[in-house]
Amino acid sequence: MQTITTTEALAEFCAKARTQPYVTVDTEFLRERTYWSKLCLVQLAIPPARDGEAVLVDPLAEGLSLEPLYELFRDEAVVKVFHAARQDLEIFFVDAGLFPKPLFDTQVAAMVCGFGEQVGYETLVRKIAKQALDKTSRFTDWSRRPLSEAQKTYAVADVTHLRAVYEFLSAQLEKSGRTDWVHEEMEILLSPETYTNRPEEAWHRVKTRTTSGRFLAVVKELAQFREAYAQQKNIPRSRIFKDDALLELASTRPANADDLAKSRLLLREARKGDIADGILAAVKAGQEMKPEDFPHVVEDHTQLQVNTALADLLRVLLKAKSEETGVANKLIASSADLDRMAAGKRDVPALNGWRNDVFGHDAMRLVRGEVALTASGGAVRVVVI
Repeated sequence: MQTITTTEALAEFCAKARTQPYVTVDTEFLRERTYWSKLCLVQLAIPPARDGEAVLVDPLAEGLSLEPLYELFRDEAVVKVFHAARQDLEIFFVDAGLFPKPLFDTQVAAMVCGFGEQVGYETLVRKIAKQALDKTSRFTDWSRRPLSEAQKTYAVADVTHLRAVYEFLSAQLEKSGRTDWVHEEMEILLSPETYTNRPEEAWHRVKTRTTSGRFLAVVKELAQFREAYAQQKNIPRSRIFKDDALLELASTRPANADDLAKSRLLLREARKGDIADGILAAVKAGQEMKPEDFPHVVEDHTQLQVNTALADLLRVLLKAKSEETGVANKLIASSADLDRMAAGKRDVPALNGWRNDVFGHDAMRLVRGEVALTASGGAVRVVVI
């Protein structure tokens, strides 16, 4: 197998790929010690599925530019095929500010085609390509060079078998008339909002049962500082301070270095220097925030007035629709979506697009009492009242 280490070789392969209907793509990366993923390898393959060319691209090679790859990604005449694309797309969005278009995610397509929820690549390869994968190199250090032959074999298999998986699923979608359903899902993956972490919104990810405005004000300022610092220094949030330490700081509200030293949960490195200064400034800003600017917790699931009987009926309907269409029920609607609907809320994905056609329309008729559910043997049917 070819390992590309020069811009010229990458340009040559990408030019060939731009003459094809699709290219399969995968990446290997590290993220344990950084905020942003470190791209270590890109795998590419072109059809035909049996003997089309497959290559490994080494982005760590000195002097190599990924611009030929990005030109391929911009070429909308070539479908870019990934499996579980979200983390791969984030890498390219952060690095180059672009998304591969048009995009086809085989994990999403498989859920639409009846392969269950969050189906793994290994399962699809076994069921569709009738091949077994060796996953022993999965958790190796992809930043070390040279790569072993085992690593290379593992990496290239992630795009060679993907060709057969894509061709099968694409044909199934065309046959069932569900290609547009997958296109709708791709729009979410191709939205910059999916990958944009704004420091001022970071507090939403901190789980707390306290709804005190002043407490949340300090939480917001601390979370904002941590997120901005992590992005600036490219280190994980947990290396600055963890959520439990953040909540402790929001409760104790230290005013100086001596107060910081009394923290039970704060890392030693966070008690001095830039991090300590940032913590104290964030606490001070939270303390001084005006009440009208206090953050407010978005309505929590536990606060909903859920009609539990109706929620149970919606779950029965969802299961029936999932079995009828062969689409994974979690792709159609989440449990939280059903509870929100049973509490009178209508801002749920299940009431839009293809989900509404499959489930949402009948779900709302059930909510309004216009239809009932009846069981006949093992099947559940919707009956107009």
